[in-house]
Amino acid sequence: MMSLRRKQQYLSLWWTLSVVCLLLAANSQGFSPSLPALTTSSHRTGSALLAKKKKKTPKALSSPGGGFGSATSASTGPQVRAVTGHTGSGTKPLRQAANTFDALRKEFGTEVCRDVYVRAPLNDEQTFWFVGKIAINPNKESVTPDMAVLSQKRLILEYAKHQLRPQNLGGKFETGQEIWLAPGDSEMEVVQNKIGLDKVSGSAADLPHDFVVKETVGFNPEIYVGDEVQKGGLRVQRDPITGAPLKPVFEVNESV
Repeated sequence: MMSLRRKQQYLSLWWTLSVVCLLLAANSQGFSPSLPALTTSSHRTGSALLAKKKKKTPKALSSPGGGFGSATSASTGPQVRAVTGHTGSGTKPLRQAANTFDALRKEFGTEVCRDVYVRAPLNDEQTFWFVGKIAINPNKESVTPDMAVLSQKRLILEYAKHQLRPQNLGGKFETGQEIWLAPGDSEMEVVQNKIGLDKVSGSAADLPHDFVVKETVGFNPEIYVGDEVQKGGLRVQRDPITGAPLKPVFEVNESV
């Protein structure tokens, strides 16, 4: 009897332990962390790291070997005095040209100057209008009077036809205009038919590649005062081909 009871007790205890083990196993699976939770945590961490990264600004591309606008490109300065549209006595290029003329004349004298005349064939083939003076820096040995004119040709003509004498040089008379030169401060000799005029040929394209207009040449424009505004200032008659006087030399009566 005692042996049978013990067997029954052992059997009951075994079933109880089995049930407890099954319950523990079930509870253990219910509280284990799930894979999706780990995935969500990892995604948020990655987003936080990405948010801290700074966007890189792409570097500007530069053309190899220098080129226009690069730090290695060298410019010696403009060859001509740039003029845009209508040019009056207060414009910057004309002011710069006049200041340069004054400085060169003051330092080097009349020898570096030339008188400038303009001929407008459509107005009068034989009339040459005095429009101002040019000056050349003698330290620039290769610079000629023609270069001084060609580098300022547009400036000279724009001033002459718009500001100085539009009645005879502007409008329908602009086509085919020419620039001629005489020695500096020779107005009286020109009027007396003692000297002729020399024609300037060519264009700015003929200037040497190393020519720089700044501080090399200047232009002092003629300015009309009083009756000259309406009647016009100094002009002379010359042969349109050679620039030679058309009339004999005459003397001015100094007593008058």
